[in-house]
Amino acid sequence: MTTGTPQPPIDTSRPQSARVYDALLGGKDNYPVDQAVAEQLPAEARTGAVQNRAFMNRATAWLAGEGVDQFLDIGTGIPTAPNLHQIAQEINPASRVVYCDNDPIVLRHAEALLVSRPEGATEYVPADVREPDTIIDAARRVLDFDRPVALSLLGLLHFLPDDEDPFAIVRTLAAVLHPGSYVVLSQGASDVNPERGEQGAAEYRKGGIRLALRSRAEFARFFEGMDIVDPGLVTAPEWFRTAPAPRPEFSGLYVGVARTV
Repeated sequence: MTTGTPQPPIDTSRPQSARVYDALLGGKDNYPVDQAVAEQLPAEARTGAVQNRAFMNRATAWLAGEGVDQFLDIGTGIPTAPNLHQIAQEINPASRVVYCDNDPIVLRHAEALLVSRPEGATEYVPADVREPDTIIDAARRVLDFDRPVALSLLGLLHFLPDDEDPFAIVRTLAAVLHPGSYVVLSQGASDVNPERGEQGAAEYRKGGIRLALRSRAEFARFFEGMDIVDPGLVTAPEWFRTAPAPRPEFSGLYVGVARTV
């Protein structure tokens, strides 16, 4: 685990997406500016944050059960138990996990809370997803890219507008993965409840945060050249592998898991 990393100052004058997400989850590691945005978002935003975490839990447990023991999680956010490494290492204590985020407050909490089991490893990379080569270079210190890795970007893609070319970012990250690796993504939907989606985007804009919701067809572009595993590209509550999905639940969040070839 990274320790002693120089810690940049935390800007509490402007909201930050990871801290707004923490506020939506009922966390305490956020500030009034973040809470103000969270309070104005539609109720579906809070539901989506919870659904996103639950999907991460299920997908990680399934991947670990399939024998994946290396994970690269970009856009980690403020730690909220159970964290990805806890889920993976509960199934395989030797799992190795690299977390990445660009928010200084995430770094401070990560150093204290994202502690690996002794059989495995947990590392934190302070970097921006817009610099994928930097992330990969740092992750190589912990992960063996000659073996399968599960790459996850959860609750992040909808904060990358098209002019930042998120499709190229995902392609760059996926290109270094060994065949048989997995890519795990979630994306706020533009075509499930457009009115609520625009309301949420407008509230984020007021806080200086751009929100890029996408249709299911647009979300599918992130997985081009990969084999999408069942149940396909669905809303977060519909993604189940080891048991049938529970009763129908509204969700404005698309998710998917795909295997690299």
